[in-house]
Amino acid sequence: MERRQLGASGGDVSRIILGCGNFGGIGSAPEFFGQGEDDDEAFEIMDGAWELGMTTFDTADAYGGGRSELAIGKWIRSRGHTPQIATKTFNPMDAGHDRGLSRARITRQLESSLERLGVDQVDVYLAHAFDPETPLEETVETFEGLQQLRLIRAWGVSNFDAAQLRALFELARPALVQNSYSLLERGDEDEVIELCAELGVAYTPFGPLAGGLLTAKYRKGEPPPPGSRLNTRPGPYEHLLTEGTFAELDRFAEVAAGRGVSPATLALAWLLAQPAVTAVVVGPRRLEHLEPAVAALELRLSRADADAVAELF
Repeated sequence: MERRQLGASGGDVSRIILGCGNFGGIGSAPEFFGQGEDDDEAFEIMDGAWELGMTTFDTADAYGGGRSELAIGKWIRSRGHTPQIATKTFNPMDAGHDRGLSRARITRQLESSLERLGVDQVDVYLAHAFDPETPLEETVETFEGLQQLRLIRAWGVSNFDAAQLRALFELARPALVQNSYSLLERGDEDEVIELCAELGVAYTPFGPLAGGLLTAKYRKGEPPPPGSRLNTRPGPYEHLLTEGTFAELDRFAEVAAGRGVSPATLALAWLLAQPAVTAVVVGPRRLEHLEPAVAALELRLSRADADAVAELF
């Protein structure tokens, strides 16, 4: 699989990054800790991703309340593979627990992540969100100190808006920014993507299928399928559930069919065609969910084709 340089870090990542937020939970939501994919299902997905060349795994300490990192660590010991690991911290590990990006907490959380993963160093360590209660200087100095100690190779941030990134870039240059970005979530086009491009910061979006909306499996006026993301955790996507969105999705599905590909493949190919996108984080819940990502790598959209797809929304 093609690889791309990760900003100025000197490292690189697979063009498709395996998102492991479904292992042992649904992201960082405490109410779903212990749910999601069990170890056997997670192992099957990691095996399939590795065979396809997806050698960069993305996780977080709070995913599944630590279960995601534990599953990856078990898989590494079982298979003998050494994936590049990006993990994050900010969110609480359980309901009511502390959160944030203070020096003491970052250091403590990284130590616990290394233990769960069974490694001495992670390739990328990210702030999972902006912390308004901790001076940004303290967070940056902590990340850079951990880098000097060789406990992390590079650092980055996730879920930072343009104003927060401007403040950060006045202090330092992270290796990457990881925000939600898809055909249905285009807010980063206003300023964030341009900021990253101007400063040579890698941009690795997550949520490329907008909770599954861009797979065309949901229908207006029909309840979401049992076990689907909109059925179990609709909150992050409720703002998209409008008549206008579903009309756009119908047109999008027709365009994908005209190209002989699935809507998911076309949505991922559109992201990969964006010049500023370094790599895309996909979070499959089953092994077969990897197929659209592989097909998207082969569907190389021209600039004109990508613009035409964007205009559907």
